[in-house]
Amino acid sequence: MYFLIVSGMSGAGKSRAAASLEDLGYYCVDNLPIALIPRFAEICLAATERYERVALVTDVRTGGDFQQLFDSLDSIRTMGCDYRILFLDTDTPTLIRRFKETRRKHPLMEKGVSMTAAIEKERELLSMLRNRADFVVDTTALSAAGLRERLLSLFSGVDSMGALEVIVQSFGFKYGIPAESDLVFDVRFLPNPYYEMSLREKNGTDPDVRDYVYQGGTADALMSHLTSLVDFLLPRYVAEGKSNVIISIGCTGGKHRSVAITEALSQHIRGREYGVVTMHRDYQR
Repeated sequence: MYFLIVSGMSGAGKSRAAASLEDLGYYCVDNLPIALIPRFAEICLAATERYERVALVTDVRTGGDFQQLFDSLDSIRTMGCDYRILFLDTDTPTLIRRFKETRRKHPLMEKGVSMTAAIEKERELLSMLRNRADFVVDTTALSAAGLRERLLSLFSGVDSMGALEVIVQSFGFKYGIPAESDLVFDVRFLPNPYYEMSLREKNGTDPDVRDYVYQGGTADALMSHLTSLVDFLLPRYVAEGKSNVIISIGCTGGKHRSVAITEALSQHIRGREYGVVTMHRDYQR
């Protein structure tokens, strides 16, 4: 049996994440008291295959006693239940905007406490859980559809969860560096198809755009260095026990150069028999 613990900042998209996970066949439970997790696992183990994959949504409403959560998770692991932790994060200005749009009150807002202060308090309370997370997804720049796509890519298969999962994503620096990145590479020095009118509306998955990016040999030299570095790092991440590595490749708008290099690097890593998820955060903007 596999448990996915879903947590993160209030307003970061946990409810939408749970809906996407339900579509993947997860049995989702929101805000189950931490003390009941081992007992709940026992019930699931004694039940049918309906409970083969379970997603538990937890946050500051549990009281912030996350050491008790870790103890409960250690307990279910002794029962033979594997688990991973997914943490959804979002920057403070975006959270404030989302709460204002929905006219909802932040769960930590009390009399005399501003929303900014409540959000920062929550961020501090959740820091231990974020540090222990196997997957951190920054939803700041993600639409509802983008979050769904990311989760479907990450959790559509159970078998891959035990191996190193490498997420290679393109992004545009003008929209911000993905906060969840483990490695960030800037490819803005490569030839820019944006200035070719016939290529401007295409993206880096198009062969013509790729050929333009690779003209002159600079991109080939980059890929030689980049693949050597990745081949050196990934086995060492496996030895360290990491289950998830996020490599982010950026250009100005995230549509041409970064997309072309992301596609090439993903193909190289996939040939090394790692689990690979390829994402293009900004190429449709």
